[in-house]
Amino acid sequence: MLQLRSFNFYYLSLHYSYIIQMNLYFLRHASAGVSRPNPVIDARRPLDRDGKQFCLQLAHVLNGMKMQFDLIISSPLKRSLQTASLIGTETAYERSVQISPALSPSGTLADFRAMLDSLPPLENVLIVGHNPNLTIFLGALISGRNDGTGKVAGIRLRKGALARVDVERHPPTLMWLLDPRIVRVLYLSSTKSSRRNTAKK
Repeated sequence: MLQLRSFNFYYLSLHYSYIIQMNLYFLRHASAGVSRPNPVIDARRPLDRDGKQFCLQLAHVLNGMKMQFDLIISSPLKRSLQTASLIGTETAYERSVQISPALSPSGTLADFRAMLDSLPPLENVLIVGHNPNLTIFLGALISGRNDGTGKVAGIRLRKGALARVDVERHPPTLMWLLDPRIVRVLYLSSTKSSRRNTAKK
């Protein structure tokens, strides 16, 4: 189970105080084939070939953005852990991926809020999980709904979609969302532009 210190946006260094802008990144796991009726078997379902390839493409885009994560938290399910591990490895993440039941398919909004309250003062935190609860958590966060009641913001997270939320704002604000189709376009554009032009003789 995830064991973290009490959440605190303020970091004290010597006689100075710095306000840390905390960015929370919501990542839905990449493609993992067809779901299994048996939940025990489904929990062990791995990423498929397309899912693994997409993780490498997303990591390439994140590296181009000079993005580094201070903490990566994942659902305990295999497809989510593989997504988190691949992204972490390819973006030079130096810590171990933390596991939180709050991000599993059975995790509730109350579980998610408790997880957030336990976060230490970090700048960039990546959470990797599943739909529909990941979308519900994101929608509730940016709409200011804390009790799980009432309407929340409607967000579409395809498999592999990544959303950045600035939690320092009140209410927390969705800054951008990378749809998987956009990630692939960015990846192809960057790799194409990096190739050397060779003149035909």
